[in-house]
Amino acid sequence: MDEKWASITALITAYCRGYHATHDAPKIFDDFVAAELFTTEEHVAFDRQLASTLNLINPERAATNPDQATALAIVMQTHNGPITLSRSRYTEDRLLAALSTGAAPEQTAQQYVILGAGFDTFAFRRPELLNRLEVFEVDHPATQAIKQQRLAMLDRPVPPQLHFAPIDFATQSLSDVLRQTSYDVHRKSFFSWLGVTYYLTREVVLETLREVAASATAGSEIVFDYMEADAFVPERAARRIQLMQTIARQVGEPMQSGFDPRALAAELDRVGFQLAEDLDPAAIEARYFPNRSDEYHAFEQVHFARAMIT
Repeated sequence: MDEKWASITALITAYCRGYHATHDAPKIFDDFVAAELFTTEEHVAFDRQLASTLNLINPERAATNPDQATALAIVMQTHNGPITLSRSRYTEDRLLAALSTGAAPEQTAQQYVILGAGFDTFAFRRPELLNRLEVFEVDHPATQAIKQQRLAMLDRPVPPQLHFAPIDFATQSLSDVLRQTSYDVHRKSFFSWLGVTYYLTREVVLETLREVAASATAGSEIVFDYMEADAFVPERAARRIQLMQTIARQVGEPMQSGFDPRALAAELDRVGFQLAEDLDPAAIEARYFPNRSDEYHAFEQVHFARAMIT
């Protein structure tokens, strides 16, 4: 990633969450803060640029010459939004469950570590949980610097329970970075790792998971999303997945790898995790997209996994 700029995918992800919160009902995931992170000029630019991608995503519908608002809604509902919104909802649903597990405080999650946090807004949306959680946002220093600048412009004070942990994943280890913060390896933790595994090699994904397992106590959890390995075989990849990969290459952030769901449990076991849940597209559709009258639906070949440190 260019060190001078926040990740393009991080910006688009935040923009999708903000768009959904301000345009759609019922809400899959209500990030009512995300839209505030963008200026009026940026909203105009993103609306125009994302609406224009309808020509690539669905040339037949683009040929009907929809107005910009309609084109943008099609793009958001059929391409940009479904994965972003449902994986965020799943993650925070599971975090809330981890907070309520066990009778004693030490048996519940006490630390929330967001890997590849981007423009995450949890600490600003859920202040009522910060008396129970320390939140650690781990991401590239360029992304974090821009986010902090925007928070300052909005005059949003950073709560004392929110800690920024800048990392260059190419040159630094997660355990080393966490040791430089107030993170406590002995406290039960909940990790999220969303929208990242696609862009890494399998070896790097597994090594990162190994580092997470070594950085937290037994019973801690991680949620992450991944693509099926078949998504990287052109003749087996769904059309929407092929389009995602094409666009990612065009913006300089190519997708690289996926996993075979049948082998995932064994691979996680080798790096210190026990697979607790693996939601396939059908399960994601049933849980987060039932009876919708719009075009939001689960993506083919994308899974949400939850695993426990053993």
